[in-house]
Amino acid sequence: PEDGWTGGERVGAVGDVHGDLGQFRAVLRDAGVIDARDRWSGGRAHLVQLGDVPDRGPDTCEILDLLMRLEGQARKAGGRVHALIGNHEAMNVYGDLRYTTPEEIAAFRTDRSDQVRDAFFEQHAAELKRNPPPEGLPAFDGVYRRKWDEQHPLGYFEHRLAFGPKGKYGKWIRNHNAAIRIDGTLFVHGGISPKYAGLSLRQINDAIRAELDDFRKLARGLTTDEEGPLWYRGLAQGDEGALAPHVESILKFHQAGRIVIGHTPTPGAILPRFDGRVVLIDVGLSKAYGSRRACLLLEGGRPYAVHRGKRLPLPQSGPAVPAYLREAAALDPSPSPLAPLSRKLEAVQPAVAAP
Repeated sequence: PEDGWTGGERVGAVGDVHGDLGQFRAVLRDAGVIDARDRWSGGRAHLVQLGDVPDRGPDTCEILDLLMRLEGQARKAGGRVHALIGNHEAMNVYGDLRYTTPEEIAAFRTDRSDQVRDAFFEQHAAELKRNPPPEGLPAFDGVYRRKWDEQHPLGYFEHRLAFGPKGKYGKWIRNHNAAIRIDGTLFVHGGISPKYAGLSLRQINDAIRAELDDFRKLARGLTTDEEGPLWYRGLAQGDEGALAPHVESILKFHQAGRIVIGHTPTPGAILPRFDGRVVLIDVGLSKAYGSRRACLLLEGGRPYAVHRGKRLPLPQSGPAVPAYLREAAALDPSPSPLAPLSRKLEAVQPAVAAP
């Protein structure tokens, strides 16, 4: 896949979704890229979804299906949908299901799930008999089978096949990017750490796709590394003074003016860091994080936060930030999670009136 585009006069970016279809639909309508029937209405706009569609919520299948439809519809209209690989897409591909909910697994159930599970149990038992474990074979009695069934609920094997190399979602995810650039803006799920500051977007994307194609490469690769682009939190949580030279180096290397990241939830609003050179857009969209609704909009290169449907200019730094947060908080159901942050910022710098 391509990893760089120019001419994106209008770009919408949405952070982590985590299995909440209703909130995802709502924020896409706020961004003006889908209509009331969930069809692409953004024309030549670009939509970037920064990953982490799966886990923590029940609607993973429906959200992925929607993104897949919108990709084709947007392309026909002259626009683009960029669904980036986040750490949770990768985890579902290589089988780390720590955060996958029972409802997500149940969504993969079919009328044949009982038979499918029986067949996999027979395969499991046959494999153990061919290669007995050091402690000897289990009894394969009712107690053993019930425990095995609890570990493999109905829908589990359909989920694993769907995220496999030939599965509907696994094949689709493996053909996507983890990092892209649109004009002067980089988009990546977690961030770019000093460890990987010298890699091009193509090198990052090729490496992660290769690791998801061959799990033997995961141990020493980018995909599971805490400093890798799917996991790194330094740009969201690190000391700005200490990391400012690193941010400048990244932007210069990639010929960009800002980097947009998800992965690390904010208190509920799109937030600038490093004088606007880093923009945090994981606002906690899903019900699992409080149903906080906002997305980033770039028009003519200028950044805006679309907060619960209202477009607000996104300040870069200084006293304009608490004013922006006060205006965003006024749009939230009371009490807004933004109020404490706004008060904290106002305490350390002079406040200005909201625009």
